[in-house]
Amino acid sequence: MIALVWRDVRRGYAAGGATLVVAFFLLVAILFPFAIGPDAALLARVGGGVIWAAALLAALLPVERLVQPDLEAGVIDQLVARGIAPVAIAAARTLGHWLAFAPPLMLAAVVAAGLLDLPGERLLLVEAGLLLGTPGLAALAVATGALVAGLRGAGAIAGLVMLPLAVPLLIFGAGALAGGVGGLKLLAAVSLLLSVGGPIVAGAALRMAME
Repeated sequence: MIALVWRDVRRGYAAGGATLVVAFFLLVAILFPFAIGPDAALLARVGGGVIWAAALLAALLPVERLVQPDLEAGVIDQLVARGIAPVAIAAARTLGHWLAFAPPLMLAAVVAAGLLDLPGERLLLVEAGLLLGTPGLAALAVATGALVAGLRGAGAIAGLVMLPLAVPLLIFGAGALAGGVGGLKLLAAVSLLLSVGGPIVAGAALRMAME
């Protein structure tokens, strides 16, 4: 399992996936002030929600590459043939994906907070929310990647599948800025539910794809 996780982490950084996610995340944060104007008070009030929306959209970028390449190359079949359950493969892929995109995203959030004029205490809540919420995003991304693997136009379908399911994370992540610790608890509960259920759904999808 450790080898599978480490392989996914190395692949995520080596393929430039983390760089693409961070670049897209910062691009949204840079463009948003141009859209609503230079009102510092307004930017500070809505900045946390902007960061969460950008994180959600950035998490969509690598979905097609999380499962489909290994499924087409027969890597998943070989792992199953060696006695590794599809659920365990999905769990390892989820952890590897989280380690590959969450730390760079949290670092980029510091830059985004400066662009959106967020005060220090709100930045701490944003970082705490990302720490708690990104495991759920990673699990949802892997589950979505497994569900759409092999389908034509998988990228567009992935967006249709993932975005509605990620709405609770977006709501509670942005709401944690106003709700404080209570909001973070709700976010952690939703993220935990997705982190547990995501690999189960992804494992079932992998099993069906191999039949």
